[in-house]
Amino acid sequence: MGCAISGLTAKSDFGEKSTDDAPARLSDAQIQMIKDSWKVIRDDIAKVGIIMFVRLFETHPECKDVFFLFRDVEDLGRLKTSRELRAHGLRVMSFIEKSVARLDHLERLEALAIELGKSHYHYNAPPKYYNYVGAEFICAVQPILKDRWTSELEEAWKAMFQYVTGLMKQGYQEESTRQHQLTLSPKDRPEKRSTAL
Repeated sequence: MGCAISGLTAKSDFGEKSTDDAPARLSDAQIQMIKDSWKVIRDDIAKVGIIMFVRLFETHPECKDVFFLFRDVEDLGRLKTSRELRAHGLRVMSFIEKSVARLDHLERLEALAIELGKSHYHYNAPPKYYNYVGAEFICAVQPILKDRWTSELEEAWKAMFQYVTGLMKQGYQEESTRQHQLTLSPKDRPEKRSTAL
């Protein structure tokens, strides 16, 4: 099951940014392309969510380890009818929908993505897997968008996922640091400098 246009390039392009890089902003034209294509995609969000995760487990079987319910499933075909996978796919698609809706309000999108990254720390879902989801989303929506799919639209979706996953990684790291600090004894915690005179 390969992508019609991007093939493996979608996967490699997602992993090139370091977690220290500031996420790139999307252009107004990219935002509009994403919003227009989402109007078509949202009619099939349950289908896209399932395809996205089945493909993710096919291309990166190690990702199943993050999901308690799916880690021992060998028959990926059986997952296509899994209520649990459908529910998780819908949650992810809901996050994508919220992200698309917030593209005109980046401060709200940033807060949403950072919080999701923090919650993924508690799910033991490490940042190394985040980029894979965007690549599989792109592969899943290409057949739905058919002739509407262009290289420019692909680049727009890649840019959005790179932006969002960069923020999620930031949130994950913030929560990791916070949790680490909570485990330190008071004498080992970094000093808080008083600004009072």
